[in-house]
Amino acid sequence: MYTVTRMVEATPEQIWGVLEDGWSYPSWVVGASRMRAVSDDWPAAGAKLHHSAGVWPFVVNDETAVLESEPHRLLRLQAKGRPAGEATVELRIEPAGNGSKVTIVEDATRGPGSYVPKAVRQPLIALRNTETLRRLAYMAEGRADPRNGGGRAAAGSKESLHESKIHRDGD
Repeated sequence: MYTVTRMVEATPEQIWGVLEDGWSYPSWVVGASRMRAVSDDWPAAGAKLHHSAGVWPFVVNDETAVLESEPHRLLRLQAKGRPAGEATVELRIEPAGNGSKVTIVEDATRGPGSYVPKAVRQPLIALRNTETLRRLAYMAEGRADPRNGGGRAAAGSKESLHESKIHRDGD
């Protein structure tokens, strides 16, 4: 299993602020192209995001459900991505110095994607999640509170101070 980590120059609360804004999901999740609906209780356990993937007019409507939620620490999701199937995704946030360490672990759990050998699918998932964490970092570093747009003025155009790292189990 591959794990992707990234140091982020934002507090766990700022990162959680991006995660709890369900309408921002397509802005940081690679592959999601638009939002259709967000449960009022997002990101509580059982809440759902209704999103689409693909490029218009070739979009597929899907959903992502919260399996476990610990504010400012953990968000565990079951993401549907038809036609490939479903994946379990875990995002962990840990305080680190003046910022945070964010970790993402994902694997296919149902459908055709789960039949692709792990040695093939895991590196591809890790590359996708490297970009996902880059986008999440840009949003968290650039906005003090993503619900009201506050934060650094030049956030969208600046480079993040850190790069994502991919780790294999045992590394």
